[in-house]
Amino acid sequence: MNPSIAVKIFEAGRNAGADFVEIFEEETRSSVLGIKARHIETATAGTEYGIGIRLLYGTEVLYGFTSDDSEEALVKLVQTLAFGRIAKAGALNAPFELRPEKRVSDFNMVAFKDPRLLGQAVKQDFLFRADKAARSVSDKVAQVGSTVTDVCSSITIMNSEGLNLVLDRSRVRVNVTVTASDGSERLTTHEAPGALGGYELLANYSPEKIATECAERVVRMLDAGYIAGGQMPVVMGNGFGGVIFHEACGHPLETESVRRNASPFCGKIGEAIGQPCLTAVDDGTMDGVWGSLKYDDEGMPTQRTTLIEKGILKTYMSDRVGAAEVGIARTGSARRESYKYAPVSRMRNTFIAPGKDTLDSMIASVDNGLYAARMAGGSVNPATGEFNFAVDEGYVIRNGKICEPVRGATLIGKGHEIMPRISMVGSDFEQAAGICGASSGHIPVTVGQPSIKVDQILVGGR
Repeated sequence: MNPSIAVKIFEAGRNAGADFVEIFEEETRSSVLGIKARHIETATAGTEYGIGIRLLYGTEVLYGFTSDDSEEALVKLVQTLAFGRIAKAGALNAPFELRPEKRVSDFNMVAFKDPRLLGQAVKQDFLFRADKAARSVSDKVAQVGSTVTDVCSSITIMNSEGLNLVLDRSRVRVNVTVTASDGSERLTTHEAPGALGGYELLANYSPEKIATECAERVVRMLDAGYIAGGQMPVVMGNGFGGVIFHEACGHPLETESVRRNASPFCGKIGEAIGQPCLTAVDDGTMDGVWGSLKYDDEGMPTQRTTLIEKGILKTYMSDRVGAAEVGIARTGSARRESYKYAPVSRMRNTFIAPGKDTLDSMIASVDNGLYAARMAGGSVNPATGEFNFAVDEGYVIRNGKICEPVRGATLIGKGHEIMPRISMVGSDFEQAAGICGASSGHIPVTVGQPSIKVDQILVGGR
């Protein structure tokens, strides 16, 4: 954006009495290539451009967006947002001064292979190799689908405090979905790794390994019986098992929930909310990780934020407005899907930190329970922490040993009630890519944990 136009926007905001004015300009190019039933099913690409303008009156937020980047349209947008408001008596009339432009790439520019310059052959090779590998596992594999998605964005953030920041972002994600059938029943599973960068990242993913693991898991679960539900100890697997902490505990630890008094963790900083074995972190600085970014969507540098340390609640994840209302420091956690959304506090890479226990010792400590090796999707009420999550791959634990596979299990509970029941935390830490939806849209996040033991949780079954 031309700095002179930005200054006109800031002046219009000041004339309308705004305490703070922010411009978020974005151009994003995305593409998806997917196959199903051994044929290309999806081949799309598109570019989206727009500008969002945010006015703050204290902690009151006014937000609008447009794809018209003319000075007239943008000044008119400010005036429309602030209709009926006037500048405070004695408002300063000093000119706005933008700092020199600072350009930052979230990814490794040296290794970067721009998805926008890459032909379809590399993607197609990946997809068809995945399809072939999955089908070779068993004749029970009925369907295979796979996609490669890339998103490249150029973002400019300017504000009335002088910020002038340009961010280059690029992410790549692959998804392999496998359906198995025995003639009477069908069962589906998937894997969807992703990372921050370009198509150099495809070399990190073996389509054969991803597809084979999916196919073997879904065939194994297809032949499994159903679990008898009830209260029992559960050992949760690493990686995507962290989705429960993300949903049931992570969202209530965002100031967007806390400032609305819609979190069970309100006013509990400094209090024990878990056992000493539990430490949880939200880290936006992890190199190349799916949910990372060097600057948040308010233009603040991201950081590693320890949320829970040895069971003690240390802080919340905050944006500008949330930090002001709750009374804590900003953590670089402001995020939004695109220029169409005002930023709010959101997670980045959120995980339970590794501990000292082993998976074998956790299993050995359980007489009768469930090993939830891999979690699937579910639902949660952020205000109460109540959750219901399906187990994608589960096994009965009997007399301290992993026994027969079971399906149909769900984990039911409240996040703040479950955390004190986490009694063992493993060292086998892994992360998994995901997409999180909330008031500022759908954003890339990473969940993660080592294997953990929950002493008691309600398991739904048949």
